[in-house]
Amino acid sequence: QVQLVESGGGFVQPGGSLRLSCAASKYTLDHYAMSWARQAPGKGLEWVSTIYAYTGNTYYADSVKGRFTISTDNDKTTVYLQMNNLKPEDTAVYYCAADRYIGSSYNKLDGYEYRGQGTQVTVSS
Repeated sequence: QVQLVESGGGFVQPGGSLRLSCAASKYTLDHYAMSWARQAPGKGLEWVSTIYAYTGNTYYADSVKGRFTISTDNDKTTVYLQMNNLKPEDTAVYYCAADRYIGSSYNKLDGYEYRGQGTQVTVSS
């Protein structure tokens, strides 16, 4: 059982930056696809980004491409989401998710076996 704990959310003004962290308990994520997703108030869950720790391949939703960067630490136990040039429409609860077998369906959030409890990000002036 992989437990994921997100942190790093908060309140930031438009144009600001935040770095989210997702720590996995007891396991390295070397053989997992790790993703970030978000849910804005009144909206459905939206896929944001994915990293395959064992290859380093990364993928981004068009809405965040060029502003967000996903990465892992050297031990492959923590996944980060660096968010720059934040916009009010980035306001959401951000979740990390993990799965060993998601394959090319990395943006299909229903397919992930593990998901964290989320961290709130609020972008407002």
